[in-house]
Amino acid sequence: MPQHKSAIKQAKTNIRRQEQNRAAKSTIRRALRKYRELAPEARASAYPEIQALLDKATCKRLIPAGRASRLKSRLAP
Repeated sequence: MPQHKSAIKQAKTNIRRQEQNRAAKSTIRRALRKYRELAPEARASAYPEIQALLDKATCKRLIPAGRASRLKSRLAP
């Protein structure tokens, strides 16, 4: 356990950030799962949303840029 006041605050912040990141990553996984279940005709219209979601996750450093790029190319209609 942290002893200093600043270390205690940092531990609380880390827990809060961890929860936010976990929630955001599960949102991404859920969206990808739904996209993969779509019919091929519906994928073309949903692709820009998935692409934007992956780009935002990359900007927030939730997922690496290479992974986002790879997912986008694999999921492209």
